[in-house]
Amino acid sequence: MNSIFIALIVLAGMGLSFEAGLLGPLGEEVGHLWATLSIFGVGTALLWLIRFFTPNGKFTDWNSIPKWQLVGGLLGPIYVVVLTLATPLLGVAMTMICVLLGQITKSFAIDYFGWFGVKKQATNPLRLVALVLVGLSLCFVYLGAQ
Repeated sequence: MNSIFIALIVLAGMGLSFEAGLLGPLGEEVGHLWATLSIFGVGTALLWLIRFFTPNGKFTDWNSIPKWQLVGGLLGPIYVVVLTLATPLLGVAMTMICVLLGQITKSFAIDYFGWFGVKKQATNPLRLVALVLVGLSLCFVYLGAQ
């Protein structure tokens, strides 16, 4: 079962690269904030349609949700605006490797400290080597683009 999720996550990551490739030119044509708004608008419309045609799920009163859990709603648009700005300058590969390094670095911290209710996971030397290799890939891609 894990291999199915790994494959799905890899495909989702490919989707992020595809999105970055679309956002750069879109941002150049309509403006970076409008490009971000269009991406979220289309996504919101799709989610409303999916929600409309699927069985009712669990709905919680918004006031009962801890406010810190809603921070993701702020981080998503910031991420998309940064992608829209950076991709035309850096290229898709460089942008995505930067994203990957940031994601892995913060993910190790979240796992290690058990933030946000995540089960604590120790950082071992192999995980640190993986992080260094991603950092090196960032350096190599950067140098290869020069």
